[in-house]
Order: sequence, then C-alpha cells, then structure tokens
Amino acid sequence: MRFIVDACTGPTVAAWLEEQGHNVVSVHEIGPSWSDSQVLQQARKGNYILITNDKDFGELVFRTRRRHRGVILLHRSSVKPIAPL
Repeated sequence: MRFIVDACTGPTVAAWLEEQGHNVVSVHEIGPSWSDSQVLQQARKGNYILITNDKDFGELVFRTRRRHRGVILLHRSSVKPIAPL
C-alpha cells in the first residue's frame, strides 16, 4: 500500500511501515513546514493514504469535503514502540 505519514506522527511510524514493505513518504522528511491542506493535496496527488495524529484533518475531510484517498487518524496513546517478536 501507499502511505504518506504526517510530520506530527513521526518518522518511527514511517520506518515501521517501510519495514512491512509499504511505499511510504514521510512529511517529516520532505515537507515538515507543509500546511494540512498541502499534505492532503500531496497525498491525493500521489495516491497515498494519509496517516496522522492531527484531528484537524477531520475538518478538512468531513466538513469541507476535501477529496482524499483515505485518512487514518491515530490516537496518540495507540502509537507505542513496537518490540520485536
């Protein structure tokens, strides 16, 4: 799958997804100063599913009906370091 990981979610999530074999772009690396609108635009343009901890994307996606390829909102308490099995 293709994911774009928002800067607030961090490079750890992006690295883990890459280890799982996914195509990943990290906003933390390529556009840390991008606005939420820019992130969503890049995700849509590149056919990426956005992964974020930022609830503001709900405003963009649901209230203003901005087009997107998919948005996964992670709750901060659900993002914990993963220990190797």
